[in-house]
Amino acid sequence: MPPKKKSNVMAQRKAEAIQQQKKQKTRRIIWFSTIGVVLLGLILVLVFQTRDKADAFDYNNLPRLGAADAKVKIVDFSDLKCPSCKVFNESVKPHIYDDYIAQGKVALYYVHFPFLYEDSTTAALAAQAVYRQNPDATWKYIDLIFKNQGEVKKVWATTDFLVKLAGEADASLDLEQLRKDIDNQTYAKEVQAQYDLGDKLGIGGTPTIFMNGKEIGEAETEDYSKLQPLIEAELKK
Repeated sequence: MPPKKKSNVMAQRKAEAIQQQKKQKTRRIIWFSTIGVVLLGLILVLVFQTRDKADAFDYNNLPRLGAADAKVKIVDFSDLKCPSCKVFNESVKPHIYDDYIAQGKVALYYVHFPFLYEDSTTAALAAQAVYRQNPDATWKYIDLIFKNQGEVKKVWATTDFLVKLAGEADASLDLEQLRKDIDNQTYAKEVQAQYDLGDKLGIGGTPTIFMNGKEIGEAETEDYSKLQPLIEAELKK
């Protein structure tokens, strides 16, 4: 009898060991599966974020400087009252134009992100109205606004001022229609949509630029010598 009892105990222990091994195996499977799902999720998030930024811009409906089929597309989120945007427009953009835009290699696009003061929006409405009248006049108009930019904390982007500048930018513009479009906020939804896009992309200030869907650092918007290598890298891809 004793040997039989001992045999039963050993069999029970063996069964328990096997059961324990099964449980450990199951836990390992669950653990690795969980890690796999998490990693897959992170990969998908990164892929979709990249894709969203690359596909975020409706290039056909933005003011463009340069060839539509340019290999490098730079999108400039800007506030016409922003002093730093004036620096980019007057100190960096001319170099981009001479070295790349004029050669058909780069196209520069403008997106309104009016966030500083109430007349930031007024200026954006005016520029959008000019774009809808005559896309070819837009960049000259934007250049004139930056050239005549007033102090940040003063309301200077008034309807009268903006209409006057539009007449200087392009004599073919219908100034009366422009005045109506500014006062009636004809293109407010379009300006708001551009602002909302910048907000969705996490923009915290201006200028913020994207190159072929990738956000570029603040230093590069102030220093062409830092931006140029990034353009060259994109052209070599």
